Amino acid sequence: MSNRPVPFVIRQLRGNVGKRPLRKPVEPSILPECPAPPDWLHAYAKQEWWRVAPELHVLGLLSSVDVACLSAYCLSFAMWREAAEQLADESLLSETRAGQPCRNPLVKIVRDAGADMVRYAGEFGLTPVARTRLAQGIHPEPPSKFDGLLSGP
Repeated sequence: MSNRPVPFVIRQLRGNVGKRPLRKPVEPSILPECPAPPDWLHAYAKQEWWRVAPELHVLGLLSSVDVACLSAYCLSFAMWREAAEQLADESLLSETRAGQPCRNPLVKIVRDAGADMVRYAGEFGLTPVARTRLAQGIHPEPPSKFDGLLSGP
């Protein structure tokens, strides 16, 4: 199985290990504005969009082609938050028509939306583990014992 593609910004931070020519970085003044959220997103989803999108855009991890994926993350966040708020007002258990106790359906909605949210968040480096994976190789190499050998007094 091949390695997953790495965003150009991250590859540039890690260094040019393969010694292949890299394209020149885009000047920050040339970068387009941060994409706006789609109109159909709910209020919680738009709130989350404006929390994460500007920083992702500055890091070069968000462009106009990533709007759908970030929208899915924000929508999962909104569903998770809304269901969690409703669940806080209700009991974890409910009753069937026969009077038997069963799990509140909101528990499954919270769990599923949370799992989707974490999966999408990993694609953008929004979780600690994902940031660790993205940051591998960014740290500078320790100095060699031969550094400064040929420098004059």
